[in-house]
Amino acid sequence: MIVRRLLAAVLMLFVVSLVVFVLTQALPGDVVRQMLGQSATADQVARLRAELGLDQPLIAQYLSWAGDLLHGDLGVSLTSGEQVSTMIGSRLGATASLVVVTFALMVPCAFVLGIAAARRPGGVIDHVVSGAVTVILSLPEFVVGILLIVLLATGAFRILPPTSVIPAGQSLWQHPQLLILPVLTLVVTALPYLTESVKSAMRDELGSEYIRWARLSGIRESRLVIRHALRNALAPSLQVSAMTLTYLLGGTVAIEVVFNYPGIGSALVSAVTDRDVPVVQGIVMIVAAASLVVYVVADLLALIVTPRARRRAQ
Repeated sequence: MIVRRLLAAVLMLFVVSLVVFVLTQALPGDVVRQMLGQSATADQVARLRAELGLDQPLIAQYLSWAGDLLHGDLGVSLTSGEQVSTMIGSRLGATASLVVVTFALMVPCAFVLGIAAARRPGGVIDHVVSGAVTVILSLPEFVVGILLIVLLATGAFRILPPTSVIPAGQSLWQHPQLLILPVLTLVVTALPYLTESVKSAMRDELGSEYIRWARLSGIRESRLVIRHALRNALAPSLQVSAMTLTYLLGGTVAIEVVFNYPGIGSALVSAVTDRDVPVVQGIVMIVAAASLVVYVVADLLALIVTPRARRRAQ
């Protein structure tokens, strides 16, 4: 079963690499003309295209790029001449910090709210969760971020910095207040989805026959919820948690642009604008690989915590 999961992940990563390569080749504009300027002669353009390997057939370009990728070589930025791995590495930590802090705050809150809403259907928490999901569905991340900036950074309160610009030569953790608004934005946009998932899974378990028999046997409600219902509700909740984590990886792009946060999301937007294909390809492949790892780990954890799922997998 584990081998099947890993093989499926490798195959999916291969498909993603094909899609990424084809789509980046379809970006509008000519990167060589952009690098040399419109006054460049045809000979200069041809010479640079040959140096970059852009005069080769697409299949040869893909095989060359994929081979370098397998050896950990993401190429060289066409605009700065810097190694893509170095450029991304300097920003990857900032994005990872943003996602990890958000996820660490969001998961406990989602489980507490989801369990509370499931135990009291039709109650205040149940209605608040359902209403929040409806509202959040209608608001993109950048809109939520702008609203929080207006409310907490430029409006009546002004208690937080409106942007997350890190001074030169300093690290993010020297200015932890710069994380608050981006993290709060991601928590607000992602928390209702996971909470609703936990609520639905817990409600199904609490309404099942074995829980009714356990109640009739006199088992305490807290023990029923924590030791029985929650354990069986963990498998679907873990998989939704994985989906939420991958959503955070993609959602950081808009958030980093709104707050001028120095992560890989803002680097991706700049690379697309400059048509810096190696940087775009490198960032997308890193995010895709991280997402696949998250899905595989969540899948395996769901099997570990659920004996029924293990038996079905076997």
